[in-house]
Amino acid sequence: MSKPSLARGTRDFGPEQMAKRTFIFDTIRRSFQRYGFLPLETPAFENLSVLMGKYGDEGDQLLFKLLNSGDFSGKLTDSDWQEGYKPLTSKISEKGLRYDLTVPFARYVVMNRGTLVMPFKRYQIQPVWRADRPQKGRYREFYQCDADVVGTDSLLCEAEIVLLLHEILPALGINDFTVKINNRKILTGIADMIGAHGMEGPLCVAIDKLDKIGKDKVVEELIERGFSNESVTQLDPVLTLSEGAEPFTTLKNWLASSEIAMKGIQELEEVWDLVKLLGLENPKIQLDVTLARGLSYYTGAIFEVKANNVQIGSISGGGRYDNLTGTFGVPGISGVGVSLGVDRIYDVMEELNLFPENQKTATKVMISNFDQQAFRFGLSVLPKLREAGINAEIYPDSVKLKKQLDYADRKNIPFVILIGSDEMETGQLTLKNMKTGEQQKLNADDITALLAENND
Repeated sequence: MSKPSLARGTRDFGPEQMAKRTFIFDTIRRSFQRYGFLPLETPAFENLSVLMGKYGDEGDQLLFKLLNSGDFSGKLTDSDWQEGYKPLTSKISEKGLRYDLTVPFARYVVMNRGTLVMPFKRYQIQPVWRADRPQKGRYREFYQCDADVVGTDSLLCEAEIVLLLHEILPALGINDFTVKINNRKILTGIADMIGAHGMEGPLCVAIDKLDKIGKDKVVEELIERGFSNESVTQLDPVLTLSEGAEPFTTLKNWLASSEIAMKGIQELEEVWDLVKLLGLENPKIQLDVTLARGLSYYTGAIFEVKANNVQIGSISGGGRYDNLTGTFGVPGISGVGVSLGVDRIYDVMEELNLFPENQKTATKVMISNFDQQAFRFGLSVLPKLREAGINAEIYPDSVKLKKQLDYADRKNIPFVILIGSDEMETGQLTLKNMKTGEQQKLNADDITALLAENND
């Protein structure tokens, strides 16, 4: 008999944890809907032809591949086994678990473009999987909450993402955060500036790790990736460009000779201006030229959100992708989106003790069960409570009252309705407050009204 265990990088969530996660999901969902996003779901696994090549080499390595069913190795030859794992993988696996929600969304848009009203705004709340090394704040299975707009180049979408983040995070109690913003066009201009034209991909992958591994390790990685010592030396100004009161001025002076970089700066300045026009006071936004985000499909603005004063990585990220649908044969559909990592947000809220004490998913009142007659009487009361929107249950067995009250106490049920012979005779039921011990006599309708009034 095998001992039960969890796969590394995954977690179980009991009722208490699920109540908290539901609070996060509901808060995010309400904001998505307020901004006009419509719900969507896609399958847990996709054809590898959909997933491969969209996330860069490192992303492809982190895809969970599914073995073909049946005798997946039956047609393999000795030479197939000798070719190495990459050619072999394509012969034994045709599907993989989704790495994110954006690529499946792009696939959906291409397949359904004739029926979608453009611009199309969708939100998606589903799990994704990555074959990453598990560590604090990094899991192999985790939920993402995505909101994307496709079919428009308007920078209003980027500005609204900023506002959306400023609505969702404070609603969760996270008030100390920073929305870091950059533009991939600026990074392309920087690559040109240091004499590394066409190498913005590896440049992005390396400098995106700056806050995780430090400058020296980034320099080592850049040299390993083929950048010259001279090019790496010219990158020094990048490390301080986001500091100071006028980062755009410094950036424009440094990159004045790069047309594409100037285009990226102009786009960011417009986002800043639109955020101001939309009335967001004291926006928590910061230009960060070292922000690159490793995903290769980004082409314009890129976002990353950090909760300050906690030892957890980014809790949200996203950006503009101008040609992700082009990889499926339909170019020219621009999109921009943001993704919130529920698992990291959960960890931040736990660390900062931000969850509300009472969750609506919990039972609000329990009806006692003294004997068969009282049980049947209680069953007539139970539906009235539920119809009033009150989470209610009745204890299923006729056992000692102490055991029933212990059950209510361990489940943090705040109220218990005690029904004995006197209560059935008079119709005045006993409502016990489990926190204070106070008891009062009320009829069923008055109890229902009282609990509904305080059903927060």
